[in-house]
Amino acid sequence: MGILQIFTLLGALGMFLYGMNLMSSGLQKAAGEKLRGFLSAMTSNPLKGVLTGVGVTSVIQSSSATTVMVVSFVNAGLLTLTQAISVIMGANIGTTITAWMVSWLGFKADISTLAIPLMIFGFLFSNSKRDKRKNIGELIVGFSLLFLGLSFMKESVPDLRQTPEVLEFVTAWSAHGFGSVLLFLAFGTILTLVLQSSSATMAITLIMLSMGWIPFNMACAMVLGENIGTTITANIAASIGNTQAKRAAMSHTIFNVFGVVWALLLFTPFLKLVGIITENLFGLPNPTAEGFAVSDSASAEGTAALYGLSMLHTLFNVTNTLILVWFTGWISKAVCWIIRTPENQEKEVFRLKYISAGHLATPELSVEQAFDEIIHFAKISKNGTNYAKSAINETDSDNFETLRGKLVKYEEISDRIEFEIASFLNGVTAEEISAGTSMQIKSMYKIIGELESLGDSGEAISRILSRKNIHKKSFDAEAIKNLNIMVDAVIYAYDVMIENLEAAHKGTLTNIANAYNAESHINALRNNYRDAAVEEIDNGNKHYPTSVYDMDIMNELEHMGDYMINVSQDLERAFIHK
Repeated sequence: MGILQIFTLLGALGMFLYGMNLMSSGLQKAAGEKLRGFLSAMTSNPLKGVLTGVGVTSVIQSSSATTVMVVSFVNAGLLTLTQAISVIMGANIGTTITAWMVSWLGFKADISTLAIPLMIFGFLFSNSKRDKRKNIGELIVGFSLLFLGLSFMKESVPDLRQTPEVLEFVTAWSAHGFGSVLLFLAFGTILTLVLQSSSATMAITLIMLSMGWIPFNMACAMVLGENIGTTITANIAASIGNTQAKRAAMSHTIFNVFGVVWALLLFTPFLKLVGIITENLFGLPNPTAEGFAVSDSASAEGTAALYGLSMLHTLFNVTNTLILVWFTGWISKAVCWIIRTPENQEKEVFRLKYISAGHLATPELSVEQAFDEIIHFAKISKNGTNYAKSAINETDSDNFETLRGKLVKYEEISDRIEFEIASFLNGVTAEEISAGTSMQIKSMYKIIGELESLGDSGEAISRILSRKNIHKKSFDAEAIKNLNIMVDAVIYAYDVMIENLEAAHKGTLTNIANAYNAESHINALRNNYRDAAVEEIDNGNKHYPTSVYDMDIMNELEHMGDYMINVSQDLERAFIHK
């Protein structure tokens, strides 16, 4: 095997992987938001969870994307860990469709002959001004590249029958009974880890089987290894995530390792069952029969081997799910026991709910996550304003210091959330995104900046109140009343801002008149109170040093109204379709 042939094989593998990623990306962009809604709605019991996992993964052709999506929902409290486990089980079944697609379209139908003509349609769609057509174009191009890559891989691998000594060496690895099964299982695991794609490993296994390199039972062992390899990949990815992300990845590991254990214990009878089903369902030779050998992938034996391996992959995951779906609660308890909540974990209101598990597989779905997190950020910010109101009304110095500490903490929290969301959006913009998505992300950057400024205002109010106490000044009843009215107006403006954020997220925002009205009310209150205070000072009814504190707070509250109207204006520019 020459150097050029090796690089051709590696290039073909790269084309296959790139095509798989591109096809999955196009599918997810085309169906993204609907899939998220379907995922959150169809998980009320384990059976629905499994069916949801099968359906979503079948559509997007990526169990990893489904798993990350599920983890983000667990973080958000939209799914319990038990519900998530059932969806992950379904995702394992859904990913087996890839093997059938490769077996039938890649080997039997040889759709690669249509791949290049399909590219022209992909090119035309990708140049459309409509995002949906661009996504379909990306799907078509990815589909074509996937099967072109598979075709080149098949053509690039050497025919070992022309080199008997190499074939004898490979065959020798298959002659150690159960030891060979474990050896090929380990090979499948390592290959999946290296390629970071169980679909690519499955394609390579199908090629090796169709070329007669390895017998059917060793190919089955490789498929079992691939199921372990893909869980190790998930655990590596989750190692930088939070506790829930690690638990979800661990539940995936428990699911697949349990399945591999029983499949190894029942290896011979399980393979015989696969052979019987393949023989009777497709009318093909039994791939587990004595003397069965593949000489040509186009022969009946070659077809039987390919379909038999795909059948094993499906039967393994379906059987494993049918066994374990009744024990999702126990699996949840087991992973919580294995991966415990750190004792020193901060029990503060700050907790990223939607993006702590990392990006989803496509920018469009990641933007959905970020928007969810921004709404969560706005609600946290509103809580800080409630503490500011309590601090204004507090007369006990110790209680005030407690509230002041909370306001300082909320300012730190707003800084951290802004940084986390901005970092997340930076990662999204590194991917290829549509013009509409780019505009929305720019708006999100501005919005999180305004929300962070709201946190600064809360902390600024605490400083003003602290200075007032240091100078032993106090507000009279009229000043307290006016400040409470002003704070209530700001809290109402918060409600309006959050309402507009949620409407924009759902695509139902049509105008922001409510935000303009709320901001105008805050401005009018501030102007009226300021004019009244100046008049009181001129008449000698109030001292300027005392009035300056409540006027400073009034001004800070008015600034908060400005920040909130800016948020709604950003939404109007980027999310209202005119």
